[in-house]
Amino acid sequence: RCKNLSVSFWNSYWMLPSDVCGMNCFWEAAFRYDYMKTHPSEKMHLAVVACGERLEETVTMLRSAIIFSIKPLQFHIFAEDQLHKSFKDILDDFPYQGKVNYTLYPITFPTESATEWKKLFKPCASQRLFLPLILKNVDSLLYVDTDILFLRPVDDIWSFLGQFNSTQIAAMAPEHEEPRIGWYNRFARHPYYGVTGINSGVMLMNMTRIRRKYFKNDMTPVRLQWGEILMPLLKKYKLNITWGDQDLLNIMFFHNPESLYVFPCQWNYRPDHCIYGSNCKEAEEEGIFILHGNRGVYHDDKQPTFRAVYEAIKNYSFGDDLVCSLLQPLEVELRKTMHTYCGRVYRVFIKQLTKSVRDLYARRSKG
Repeated sequence: RCKNLSVSFWNSYWMLPSDVCGMNCFWEAAFRYDYMKTHPSEKMHLAVVACGERLEETVTMLRSAIIFSIKPLQFHIFAEDQLHKSFKDILDDFPYQGKVNYTLYPITFPTESATEWKKLFKPCASQRLFLPLILKNVDSLLYVDTDILFLRPVDDIWSFLGQFNSTQIAAMAPEHEEPRIGWYNRFARHPYYGVTGINSGVMLMNMTRIRRKYFKNDMTPVRLQWGEILMPLLKKYKLNITWGDQDLLNIMFFHNPESLYVFPCQWNYRPDHCIYGSNCKEAEEEGIFILHGNRGVYHDDKQPTFRAVYEAIKNYSFGDDLVCSLLQPLEVELRKTMHTYCGRVYRVFIKQLTKSVRDLYARRSKG
């Protein structure tokens, strides 16, 4: 038995779904359940790009995806050559139970412009722009940065593909919820999507549609396909962009807003959502679904709330009891962060995770 768990923790652990997030969440969950029921054998494709000192962070992200997901997972891992053996050694030791496969790829850019793409923002970051052209046989894909942690099944964000209308080709979350602290609306020197721009750290893509689409642009009256538009965009805006490939995506969806599905902030929750005060209402109501520890917050002391979640998932051993080995020690550590702005809302960091654990045990009890 786990000891020293607070009464509030156990109460939240046994809450009914409607108690946790209200009727809106109930109907969204019902839709996702129907989608999973009608796509039972669909394999979910997840891509990540890892360079430099990102091995541990990437592996922790993959662990978080494995813990709760229901349908089979196919990982597409793009990494520098020197990281391949380490990835293979670690992943081959995971107890996949037959539900996970992975493929390792080298970092590759178009030959004639490889140097320019490698220098854009961070090493390898712009690799994600070329995934629709490299993974030609993959219909749909969830791309995530290495500093992502899944606090609920990947199945749930994957099911958004079923909500795309006929013009939408990708889904992302806003860069900011609060314009007063927004970066794009205050500093950008290029077009960007919507009021505060979009963040590309979590990007769900219908890649078949992306490859087929002809994009409006501000370089020529002729619409261009994905493989044709990337280099002209870089040449036009390379002196004006700060965040590299994310800026290019903002420019593209500024001119093609009908092509983007925008999901709420709890699917891409970052330090900006709490360091100046809580400004992601959906997370306050339902908890965080996907945690994005950008700015290196998993590895320093600036945001101990984010680091606590990362350390808890990194240190969890597959097969251990999730309540005793993950939730209980995490709640203890989160309570220590209440002196920070993010720590004051620490319950949003564990609310959905608690529900995910409960749902996982419920599925297991039903076989």
